[in-house]
Amino acid sequence: MSNHSAAPTRTGPCVVVAGGGTAGHIEPAMALADAVRRLRPDARVVALGTERGLENQLIPPRGYPLELVPPVPMPRKPTVDLLRLPLKVRDSVRRTREVLDRVGADVVVGFGGYVALPAYLAARGRLPIVVHEANAKAGLANKIGARFARKVAAATPDSGLPAAEVIGIPLREAITGLDRSGLRVQAREHFGLDPDAPTLLVFGGSQGARSINTAVSGAAKELADGGVGVLHAHGPKHTLAVQEFPGAPGYVPVPYLERMDLAYAAADAVLCRSGAMTVAEVAAVGLPAVFVPLPHGNGEQALNAKPVVDAGGALLVPDERLSASYVAEHVVPLLADADRLAEMSSAALGTGHQEADEVLATMVLDVVRK
Repeated sequence: MSNHSAAPTRTGPCVVVAGGGTAGHIEPAMALADAVRRLRPDARVVALGTERGLENQLIPPRGYPLELVPPVPMPRKPTVDLLRLPLKVRDSVRRTREVLDRVGADVVVGFGGYVALPAYLAARGRLPIVVHEANAKAGLANKIGARFARKVAAATPDSGLPAAEVIGIPLREAITGLDRSGLRVQAREHFGLDPDAPTLLVFGGSQGARSINTAVSGAAKELADGGVGVLHAHGPKHTLAVQEFPGAPGYVPVPYLERMDLAYAAADAVLCRSGAMTVAEVAAVGLPAVFVPLPHGNGEQALNAKPVVDAGGALLVPDERLSASYVAEHVVPLLADADRLAEMSSAALGTGHQEADEVLATMVLDVVRK
């Protein structure tokens, strides 16, 4: 995984991205990496990660070298672990610094989370730092990193990071360049969906969401009676048995969606959680949404959805209000109303930042030049 040779001779800059842990940190980092390469084909991009993170599955297949460093977990409460933190932090920062020296880093771009904190501390005073915050409320790592960053970018206006430029979330080209109507026939064939019926896409994050699964599958008869087809990713740990209604459009359950681009192209509307990355993708492809924020945490999923909801591109339903009868009364009529779907679609598109990847890449390359 790591390449322990001396820093290679090169002409282009070396950009180190730190965004491990969750897909919400990794995907924007990879979208930025792709944009840097498009703007500067001679640039090198190296990703930082930890042994346990999802980055081990997601980053190498995208063609970027991954350097592993020890994570710095953030204890939420004052525990014994908090007393051990200074030693852990020192060790992690030292090892991260060794990586930055070895790869010949010119700039560190952090996206928050376990990997970003040691990267910010290792680069502090030595290399320029750029911080990107995807969530509506900044996390601890980015609050610290922003204090000594050359540039701070955020997805939304009130992230809590002072002087942040609002640019949206960097998204991969497969999403920003998606031709939904052009791919529709192929996408519906791919999933075995009815070619003509209004179709609802349902998913609950990478693990699935029991409340979403129960509510939507519980309304299978009303969806069938309303002539609505369903593509439902229920999560690999859950199973979903749905009654068949002969003659009605199919209800297609799948454990997870490998091809999100095709899932978006197959759908006329989506019912899903409102993580920052999901909201950004759904808005960028112009898909009318029913957002069901995670009920726990600091309420940030509702905040992520707010700009799209306020613009008229989405509905928001609290998790405890989502039920089979809600789906029957609100979601089925929405899918039957082509004019309303078209209005919501253009409202959602108006909130998106399709060019955030190149805006951030330009910012990062400017920092290196200066």
